[in-house]
Amino acid sequence: MPNIRRLTIDDYDTVIDLWQRSGLPSIRPTGRDSREEFARQLERGQIIIGLEDDGKLIGVVVATNDMRKGWINRLAIDPDQRRKGYGAQLIHAAEAALREAGLKVMAGLIEDYNDASLALFEREGYTVHTDIYYVSKRDSKEA
Repeated sequence: MPNIRRLTIDDYDTVIDLWQRSGLPSIRPTGRDSREEFARQLERGQIIIGLEDDGKLIGVVVATNDMRKGWINRLAIDPDQRRKGYGAQLIHAAEAALREAGLKVMAGLIEDYNDASLALFEREGYTVHTDIYYVSKRDSKEA
């Protein structure tokens, strides 16, 4: 039975490896996802939750908040472990951690091509908004 736990900086290499194997396109290991940034984000309250099976990391999710809303980010499941309900388990764990921080609204951003992730969040009770545009401004390509 897989085990859910909060991850630490000691898990950095396995998290990056899982994100890469999962095909997560937004990884910036020399920028915002560097070991130093990862550690800084953890120190500032970012929550990284892992799902392990026999000591191997098979899933990960990042939970953050902007003091008004909880954000579920970077949900990734090992390609060999998909379609087993592990994504839903990680969403529930992230929601619980965010509720523990006093948040009552949860949100996530999903790329438009990621139909599987969109369907997962819909099954878990999330509303899909088609009336919102995501905008960003970056100080560098690695930000």
